[in-house]
Amino acid sequence: MADEPIKKYGDRVGYTDSERETFHEGGHRIRQVRRLSEAASRYSIEAEVVTSRHCNAGHEKGQKLVMDVDGNFITKLCPKRICVYLASQLTVPVALINERLSEGLDPNDFHFMRLVRCPDAGVECLGYGEVMLKVQVVPRAR
Repeated sequence: MADEPIKKYGDRVGYTDSERETFHEGGHRIRQVRRLSEAASRYSIEAEVVTSRHCNAGHEKGQKLVMDVDGNFITKLCPKRICVYLASQLTVPVALINERLSEGLDPNDFHFMRLVRCPDAGVECLGYGEVMLKVQVVPRAR
């Protein structure tokens, strides 16, 4: 059934019948839900710590924050502690990846924010520490 991904999505988030009808307006949400549902079994979004100095949350080089294609952390594949300031920097790259997936484009071929830094500038700049993440789409771990 062509609308099965839409039905499953509506059921999962608790849409009423009226909200399901409204959801179809514009077409962009339908396209995104369908394409992301196709990509969900194939891909994850991975944010790997590539540099870390004096991080209060304990993020270390090589750690990976793994998300599904919707940008939800897969907690069993993530460190026990995730800094809110660092996680907040993933908003734009995840949105870019979502947009590329929903348009049927290579999800890793985005221009901006492949690398993101936590907003802390480090002790030399009157901050505390600093962390940088590399964000990319990877084949889904099975």
